[in-house]
Amino acid sequence: SPDGGSRSDRAPKIYTKTGDAGFSSTFTGERRPKGDRIFEALGATDELSSAIGLAGEFSSEKGHAFVEQLHKVQCMLQDVGSNIATPLSSAREAHLKRTSFSEKPVLELEQWIDSYSEQLPPLRAFILPVGGKSSAALHFSRAVCRRAERCVVPLVQAGEADPNVAKYLNRLSDYLFVLARYAAMKEGKKEKIYIKPE
Repeated sequence: SPDGGSRSDRAPKIYTKTGDAGFSSTFTGERRPKGDRIFEALGATDELSSAIGLAGEFSSEKGHAFVEQLHKVQCMLQDVGSNIATPLSSAREAHLKRTSFSEKPVLELEQWIDSYSEQLPPLRAFILPVGGKSSAALHFSRAVCRRAERCVVPLVQAGEADPNVAKYLNRLSDYLFVLARYAAMKEGKKEKIYIKPE
């Protein structure tokens, strides 16, 4: 090869072709159709992390200190994904140990929500999801988070995912909403309220 390395030195290819027939594997090795609600929930969680990544980039450009928290949330969403990808019905003890999801991150989100809420003016009307790029991207992340939660709740109800995962996504949407308001306030952007069209 041109760089002198052998073929075996090269990184593995990004495509595996194992999903070409419309099936994919859970963490437990179970093959399920790609339309299975587990993959729906995984996809929504991945989209949520990507949306938060974008919000983090906009917020970083404005020098917001909460960007570190957003990075931590993205790491937690990897753990959310691991839990979703480990359906309890086919999980062995070793799987459960590696992918369990505790209540600790839920409590941390609640602390963050309280801390930002204390600094915000009370809400007196419906606000529109705008307020500068950081704020708008955080509002968008919140909407994606709601969808991820709607995908996860049936898995929890069926006993396939940990209830703390649904709780985490529920608190996360509240956190993203409060953070969107906080970002707008810090950037001196006015909140636009809903006005019924004439």
